[in-house]
Amino acid sequence: MISPEADAEFIASMEEVLDTYEALYNSEYPVLCMDEQPVQLRKEVRQPIPATRKQARRVDYEYERCGTASVFLFTEPLSGWREVRVRDHRTKADWAIEMERLLTTRYRSTRKVSSSATI
Repeated sequence: MISPEADAEFIASMEEVLDTYEALYNSEYPVLCMDEQPVQLRKEVRQPIPATRKQARRVDYEYERCGTASVFLFTEPLSGWREVRVRDHRTKADWAIEMERLLTTRYRSTRKVSSSATI
């Protein structure tokens, strides 16, 4: 739903994005969506108690923090392809390395890759 306060430029941009997703798939001009998210790495400190016939599996929610990582998600919504990459950091350089990897492998023979920064 677009709010009444949205201006014409915003609406035009949103319609352009929606038109992109409605287009037929073309392998020479793929649409690539990407997103990234920082995550905490955790380790259980107590073993869960297995489920029985009368009791569901029980898990203690205490954990040990084991650092962080960054999850990068790349997807082509028109082809159904997706890939997840995990990196130690979430920097501009990490993002650039992932994009270079995609452009020199999966997309090396495409004419142009259209992209969306969020999914």
